[in-house]
Amino acid sequence: MAALLLAACNHHVAGNKSVEKNTEGYTLVWADEFNTNGQPDSTNWNYEYGFVRNEELQWYQPENATCEKGILVIEAKKEDKPNPRYIAGSNDWRKKRPTINYSAACLITRGKQQWLYGRFEMRARIDISNGIWPAWWTLGIDKGWPGNGEIDIMEYYRGKLLANIACLGNNRKAEWYSKTFPVDSMGGTKWADQFHVWRMDWTSDFIALYCDDQLLNKVDMALLNNKDGSNFNPFKQPHYMLLNLAIGGQNGGDPSQTIFPKKFEVDYVRVYQKK
Repeated sequence: MAALLLAACNHHVAGNKSVEKNTEGYTLVWADEFNTNGQPDSTNWNYEYGFVRNEELQWYQPENATCEKGILVIEAKKEDKPNPRYIAGSNDWRKKRPTINYSAACLITRGKQQWLYGRFEMRARIDISNGIWPAWWTLGIDKGWPGNGEIDIMEYYRGKLLANIACLGNNRKAEWYSKTFPVDSMGGTKWADQFHVWRMDWTSDFIALYCDDQLLNKVDMALLNNKDGSNFNPFKQPHYMLLNLAIGGQNGGDPSQTIFPKKFEVDYVRVYQKK
């Protein structure tokens, strides 16, 4: 697996994209090639704002996401500015931090684009420095987390590439179907210096996650019903996608010795469906 992933790495050639309109019975139904310089296309993306989840260190703000020469660049930066939501004595981690020490961006298609089943592809380059936590993932449109279902098509932190699927398990907690791959075994920084293609094939029968055409994780849909007695399957409803670069927090690791800024670079995101 590791050798195949390393051999499959590929370089980006700016301005030389070819969009496959039909592949293996799938037809392209949506894409963002990030070909316009400046802010990402507002018909596709909204943004998360502020401190959001997992006690992460970054303050999300739209200005940390820009398109340059056909690439979406999500940038993580060091900051030193007041938290506008700070409340002295608050027990809410989002409000008890007096300062913002890092910023980044999270792009989200919620309210603009959503899909039920299909082939999802992203070509991207990730940074694997300490404390850096990039992800490309989806959430279901109905019910709260984890009952709405989560698919982590690409996630990296603490030296590992992850491919995860989560639904509601027993005791109202997330039930994870996870696979992890040490990046060092795939080539480490040499691997991370290259662009790679992540893919999800999502059907009514299974969810399969790939990197550079190598299968990372596959879960049968029959296993993914919520375990709350409802028998609701959160992966038989439309999902929206998120692209984000997080820092630290519950999983991301310690960024204190990392030199900023850091980037999560996305060449394209495409969605295909069978007609």
